[in-house]
Amino acid sequence: MSSTGTTARVLSGRPVAERILSEVAEGVAGLRAVGVTPALATVLVGDDDASAGYIRIKSRQAAELGFASPHVRLPGSASQADLHAVLADFNADRGVHGVLVQYPVPGHLDYDRALQVLDPDKDVDGLHPVNMGRLALGLSGPLPCTPAGIEALLAFHQVPVAGREVVILGRGATLGRPLAMLLAQKRPTANAAVTVVHTGVADWARYTRRAEILVSAVGVPGIVRPEHVRPGAVVVGGGVRYEGRRLLPDVDESCAQVAGAITPRVGGVGPTTVAMLFRNALEAARRSVG
Repeated sequence: MSSTGTTARVLSGRPVAERILSEVAEGVAGLRAVGVTPALATVLVGDDDASAGYIRIKSRQAAELGFASPHVRLPGSASQADLHAVLADFNADRGVHGVLVQYPVPGHLDYDRALQVLDPDKDVDGLHPVNMGRLALGLSGPLPCTPAGIEALLAFHQVPVAGREVVILGRGATLGRPLAMLLAQKRPTANAAVTVVHTGVADWARYTRRAEILVSAVGVPGIVRPEHVRPGAVVVGGGVRYEGRRLLPDVDESCAQVAGAITPRVGGVGPTTVAMLFRNALEAARRSVG
């Protein structure tokens, strides 16, 4: 690791994602060879340009990997019942193995209620309450994509995790909480001493400054600055916010002058999250054929 005043090693997520997606493509080819075409369905509600763009990207990636990608686009005026009906249809369709509801949905809709309608085994985001329960108990099931991607990123770049002090800034259901459970599990790429802290703690930096591995998962642009980082620590920027299509990360880029290793502003956790989405979809297809 580097010392204070030097530039940190960059932990790019792109080569990690490429390796995962290569394995997924092989798995898809194997299923297609026995007559099964994995299908990842997507649901978009409304006319948000950024969300529509993300769906297009995922559809292109699905095609490159050999997935079928049925898509339903509902108008922004769609009701909760309309959304539930689409999900019920996908639940019943044995040819659809995974389902993704693009987030966010319009403000009058309840995303969490919709998620609970979805078959947990088709939940490629790994966020259904059943799947979060499986994670808590160490049972097999779809893993939340961003936490799983962070574990894979650290393993790919040979960052030791077992036995080390990991501090996660943020306790959200999509990243902070599931990542804490994941990295505390007994595996060579996990098995850490994990502390979860949040901005409701007045002196949260007291915790982050002692972390050997610091993961920011708040969604507050620039909240983590060099003075919050232990010299030589590994820093992972998991939380982001968007202004239009501009990505604003939690971790200020100046942290690279203190950290020993750090994810880049663009091309860090994002690519690994998408790769894990497709890995979950492949595993769902495999489960469907035993």
